[in-house]
Amino acid sequence: MSRIEDRFKALRQKSEKALIPFIAAGDPSPETTLRLMSILAAAGADVVELGVPFSDPVADGPVNQAAYYRALNRGVTPADVLSMVADFRAENETPVALLTYYNPIFQSGCDRFASQAASAGVDGVIVVDLPVEEAAEWISACRSHGVDSVFLAAPTSSAARIKLIAENSTGFIYCVSRTGVTGARHRLPPDLERMIAGIRATTPKPLAVGFGISTPDQVEQVCRVADGAIVGSALVEIIAGGAGEEQMAERVAGFVSELKSATRPAAGEKVLPSGANPI
Repeated sequence: MSRIEDRFKALRQKSEKALIPFIAAGDPSPETTLRLMSILAAAGADVVELGVPFSDPVADGPVNQAAYYRALNRGVTPADVLSMVADFRAENETPVALLTYYNPIFQSGCDRFASQAASAGVDGVIVVDLPVEEAAEWISACRSHGVDSVFLAAPTSSAARIKLIAENSTGFIYCVSRTGVTGARHRLPPDLERMIAGIRATTPKPLAVGFGISTPDQVEQVCRVADGAIVGSALVEIIAGGAGEEQMAERVAGFVSELKSATRPAAGEKVLPSGANPI
């Protein structure tokens, strides 16, 4: 069982849900990223999601795109990202999931990338633009090296495709809350509960919701129906906000702590199984 699976299991025993914050590796610098990873873990992150900078991040909105471009302009490479994970892993057992596009994996080779990720201490990899139907080589490499392969289920995914995603995902399933790109939104989509219920009818594997989750209230709403919430752009905006590093670090820690509090049941609250409470 992977660190990610262990974490979801431990949370379930506490009637608690997972917080998965996302940051772009190398923005504003590799050294700051390493520090931020530790801050996220200390503030309550259950899984740290680390974005691998890529030149054509078509699934990402302008906030994450800008963060990737800043990192690329500093010369950050996939090898640098793995070095950040290795340095983090030397002192911290919090699970780490990479979010990447397929091109860096293809350039390296599936087996080599999975092997190097495992050696660095990566627990899972989310490949945004790799359809599960075309992922046999990648899935095999991940299984060989003990790395979770996390696939995305979208509101437009058919029942047959969700079944295939569920069969091949390990660690958790990334549930995309809406069509379009990443980015903070003012409200959650009205059909999110139905979408999650449909996926949950197919698999008992943990379901984490991302795309557009940006406030503690939204995290709380998501955690009524899913097993975790993924928050990215709102956090990346704080990092890019122009404050000095100490002030930025304090803001990140405070924000993540608030988000994590929203994953815990309120005192005296009766906790129902995931999917039982409407949003």
